[in-house]
Amino acid sequence: MPALSCSATTCIYNKQELCSKGDIKIGGSNAHKPGETCCESFQERGQDAMTNSMASGMGCTNIAIDCEAQNCQFNESCKCTAGGIQISGSEACCCDDTKCSSFRCG
Repeated sequence: MPALSCSATTCIYNKQELCSKGDIKIGGSNAHKPGETCCESFQERGQDAMTNSMASGMGCTNIAIDCEAQNCQFNESCKCTAGGIQISGSEACCCDDTKCSSFRCG
């Protein structure tokens, strides 16, 4: 499983730039550059404790990553095979505000 670093600190799953979800999905089936991808698992951190409690737990360094970015050199059968990836989106309000900065068209 790839090592993940995530700057989308507005996501309920983000715990000190790690992900507490356990697995994520990268969208962008026709992407040719990082800005055409997104973390479809992104959920904006809400104001109420009920929403935020869904994401209780510790962040994980390595997580399973399903990837729809067919043009990425790290995509093998819709699984990310990169050694590590960076999800960007420090001020994200929705998944479209995030991107897989490690995407490489290949």
